[in-house]
Amino acid sequence: MKITIDEAHSMETSIYAVYEGEETPFRLKDSRKKSQVLTWFYGRTDDETDDLIAGMGQRSNLTSEQVRRTSAAAARTLLKENKSSAVLIRTSAALGASSISVADEFQAWVEGWIYGLYQFNKHRGVTANVQTVSLNFRQDDWQGLSREDMETMMESAKKRIEGTQLTRDLVNESPETLNPEAFVAVVEERFKKAPVQLHVYRGQELVDRQMSGLLAVGAGSKYEPAMIELSYNGMNSVNEGPHIVLIGKGVTFDMGGMNVKIGRDISDARMDMGGAAAVVGAMDILVSQKAKVRVTALIAVADNLSGPDAMLPSSVIHYPNGLSVQVANTDGEGRLIIADALLHAANLGADKVIDIATLTGNVGAALGLEIAGIWGDQQITSDLVEIGERNGERLWPMPLMDEYGSELKSDYADLRNVGTSTLAGAITAALFIRHFVADSMKWVHIDMAGTVQYKREFPHSAAGATGYGARLLADYVEKQFHHA
Repeated sequence: MKITIDEAHSMETSIYAVYEGEETPFRLKDSRKKSQVLTWFYGRTDDETDDLIAGMGQRSNLTSEQVRRTSAAAARTLLKENKSSAVLIRTSAALGASSISVADEFQAWVEGWIYGLYQFNKHRGVTANVQTVSLNFRQDDWQGLSREDMETMMESAKKRIEGTQLTRDLVNESPETLNPEAFVAVVEERFKKAPVQLHVYRGQELVDRQMSGLLAVGAGSKYEPAMIELSYNGMNSVNEGPHIVLIGKGVTFDMGGMNVKIGRDISDARMDMGGAAAVVGAMDILVSQKAKVRVTALIAVADNLSGPDAMLPSSVIHYPNGLSVQVANTDGEGRLIIADALLHAANLGADKVIDIATLTGNVGAALGLEIAGIWGDQQITSDLVEIGERNGERLWPMPLMDEYGSELKSDYADLRNVGTSTLAGAITAALFIRHFVADSMKWVHIDMAGTVQYKREFPHSAAGATGYGARLLADYVEKQFHHA
């Protein structure tokens, strides 16, 4: 896949970006100019190119995410038509009325194009499709942008989507390939030449550090659980700016433990490391862009399987902050390992902490599959919501209802790991996690269980992992230092 500037001489297809209420070179009703509506005009002879008309909606209402999704949908359409190249023709009429900048629109076209071409072919044989589609931009269409500007933005967009694609690859991967030990190896390999500090706690170190959640959850698997600590400092001094910690839940297969999940197809259980994958992708973006930030990733990795050594329902886990937890349901495992990471974050002197996890099916029942829930500190929440609206990884603030805390009361331990009722499961999970947040830290919890995957193909995306969270977290971290 190549993205070029002013090399349109041999392109197979022309893509026209058109807007509602504006004249076009084609006879089109406004209904065909609505956002993400694609229309083909096929050439009548071999000498005529095929034209793809990409509806952009009203220019005054344009958003970066609409552009990204339109670009991605166009790329996927060309892929299915076995096209190998295209040139984008963008009309510049009424540019002043656009609701986003020319620079933002250009970068969104690049990001969307690369995102749309993503395919997970690793385990495919005869059905693998390794074809790609190159895209050419015409510099004259982008008034106010120099060629150097465009090349810089193209490079940034590629790095951002490469981090997102890394997240997608990890989430899509099959469990016989990606177990807890393999996950650690992937992270070690990805960052081995990067300017980062990497330490993996496992075995006796988990015991010594009293990471009791990981030890309990991972006990049923033949693969060792681990806590990955990945630190990156692009600042000039060690303590410059806030110390931000990103925590990711990395359950590489969630069988539910001894409370075994049942269902006709539980293949989705391999995606229960979506939060960990998002954190890895975010770190990849920040490191590859040489971002001037200070950030640590804590990735709690385990399998939640049944077996002779697996933790049993009614077991009690003791944490080093003095809290004991009754494991009322072994399928409420994510919060048990996030607790370890939060306690470790406090030991590292974290100022701001974001934990992200595919934690509850309940959040999907509340918010669906296009928006994640967020709980905790109002300022961090506000910043993340604003970023998510801009980059398409959306969040909705959810309440920490203290009144629901009684749900977590245990008869013989300090806490239960799941509530006593079937209601408000995502809220009670957040309340549980809050017990492990130090007073010295500002904290939010993101439940992204709904947004981790598309359960079917969409015009702008293949079915499977969405890559949710990688750009969201990276953008948040950068913003904290940009304004520092």
